[in-house]
Amino acid sequence: MNSNWSRLSSLWPLLYGTSCCFIEFASLIGSRFDFDRFGLVPRSSPRQADLILTAGTVTMKMAPSLVRLYEQMPEPKYVIAMGACTITGGMFSTDSYSTVRGVDKLIPVDVYLPGCPPKPNILRDS
Repeated sequence: MNSNWSRLSSLWPLLYGTSCCFIEFASLIGSRFDFDRFGLVPRSSPRQADLILTAGTVTMKMAPSLVRLYEQMPEPKYVIAMGACTITGGMFSTDSYSTVRGVDKLIPVDVYLPGCPPKPNILRDS
């Protein structure tokens, strides 16, 4: 990975996580992976973010909030779906009436990162 290119094209992800995949995403900011050096600056406001990284199970109750956050983001905006629960509903999709079976039914997804939970180095290598 070219460090200069990544600094030039840095992304500001919106912090949106609902379960165990978010812990893997949060470890990106820690000292082991230190994604700050590549320009990955987590944002708390959707109006300042250009990437939403959905991590974890999305329920029907959280779906309107996720769509609202996505709509508040300025263009260009990108979406990464991280983890089996986000991509397909995961292990909860067969027995639960309240699980969204794929975040792509709510918002358009640009990149899918499979795994349960996916490790932070997958995000670095993609």
